Amino acid sequence: MELMDGNYTLVTEFILLGFPTHPELQIVLFLMFLTLYGMSLRGNIGLMMLIRIDPHLRTPMYFFLSHLSFADLCYSSVIVPKMLFNFLRIENKAISCYGCALQFYFFCTFADTESFIFAAMACDCYVAICNPLLFTAVMSRSICTRLIVLSYIGGTMSSLVYTSFAFILKYYDKNVINHFFCDFPPLPELSCTDTSVNEWLLCTYSGSVEIICFTVIIISYFFILRSVSSSSGRKKTFSTCASPLTSVANYQGTLLFIDSPPSYLYSPNTDKIISGFYTVIIPVLNLLIYSLRNKDVKDATKRAIRLKVDSL
Repeated sequence: MELMDGNYTLVTEFILLGFPTHPELQIVLFLMFLTLYGMSLRGNIGLMMLIRIDPHLRTPMYFFLSHLSFADLCYSSVIVPKMLFNFLRIENKAISCYGCALQFYFFCTFADTESFIFAAMACDCYVAICNPLLFTAVMSRSICTRLIVLSYIGGTMSSLVYTSFAFILKYYDKNVINHFFCDFPPLPELSCTDTSVNEWLLCTYSGSVEIICFTVIIISYFFILRSVSSSSGRKKTFSTCASPLTSVANYQGTLLFIDSPPSYLYSPNTDKIISGFYTVIIPVLNLLIYSLRNKDVKDATKRAIRLKVDSL
């Protein structure tokens, strides 16, 4: 800590408390999260490579899906390696203020980027089902690229707002974060300044971003279901939309739950559980939803394996 005038010292690093359990359970948690992260790392990289090399997967849906996998991989990788490292350390689980701000910034960047990508995927699904004759023109390569670029720009700009709200606060004396990464909810508790405005603005802004994306998604799928008249058509449409809707419900639901409540409803233990769910488990769930339940991806995997075997 850096000495200041008076009786206060400016915090230069934070201590991530993580999961305060017995050492034996720490090893169990380490192995569990390492396994899940390894599955996410290998699976998402494999899916991105498969989409890139297989000509049958060069469609807007899989173009968006490759970037969804990239966002999953990135926001998970911002958090999990440090968390795994801290599981093996009994003491000195410190992270510098700059490191904490960067971790928070990149996590928010890719988390919000993923929300925008989900909205773009919903629009793609809407055009494909409701306006199939215009699909090639509306969802051209250039338009899909612009949607992805706007998703990353939106995630970056939102993250700048979040980080500004969080780290414009002054932190003196107290530096123990009751979490396994630098997230906003536990930070105001460490500040000696009034945080009510920052919390309200962040809650309002983050909630607005998630609600806007979620509204676009819900409206898109509402018109998709409304446009299908026959029961067999509805069944086919539901089958097509089930995977993205499941992913949206898992991801957007947890983000809305953890971002929207005010500080007096905040519970550190609940926050850790939910954060662990969307930083480690959701990337694996998205991978399973879009690969094991997807016939095109399974066929592409078989073709890739067959090509590899034939080349030996």
